[in-house]
Amino acid sequence: MKLYYAPDTCSLSPHIVLRELDLPFELIRVDNRTKRTEDGQDFLAINPKGYVAALALEEGAILTEGPAILLYLVDRAAPTNLAPSAKGIDRYRLQEWLAFINSEIHAGLAPLFNQALPAVAQALFRDKVAKRFDYVESVLRNQPYLMGESFGIADAYLYTVLGWCRFFDIGLDAWPSMAIYWLRIGERPAVRAALKAEEG
Repeated sequence: MKLYYAPDTCSLSPHIVLRELDLPFELIRVDNRTKRTEDGQDFLAINPKGYVAALALEEGAILTEGPAILLYLVDRAAPTNLAPSAKGIDRYRLQEWLAFINSEIHAGLAPLFNQALPAVAQALFRDKVAKRFDYVESVLRNQPYLMGESFGIADAYLYTVLGWCRFFDIGLDAWPSMAIYWLRIGERPAVRAALKAEEG
């Protein structure tokens, strides 16, 4: 498999999961401005949507969208403790978390990367995201991870997008359980290895 990534983007979450599962993969960096890969390919020919993550499968298919890639990876490596089995309510709870992170937190923070966004609009996005963080905080007060007692793919995704808060001067101190959670996940060997690989 080949994972197309760019540093400080949501492609970090499948990168973490690939390492957690110890699956073989090649990491290919994408320049988000030029849409060229480090090995000279036109990234738009790989993913016409123009953004990472993209996962090239051995049979030649390209899979895009972080939540879909995460589910593919855990299903490929099943059984794994990173996700509930495909049967039962817990699998739908996982999809519920992935949808919430994707639509409410990822999509809530992403507009703040636009430096031309008027201050009033920035404040609206910040307020909305803060309310979503309040909800996450209420969950993490009672359990160490989103799905309960063990780290899973939803945690890899949330960890990734929470990392963007540093770009917007959003301190996590207002959500102490979430702040501790973020630091704890950052100490995982797979997370540290993924971050180190993306620095180069």
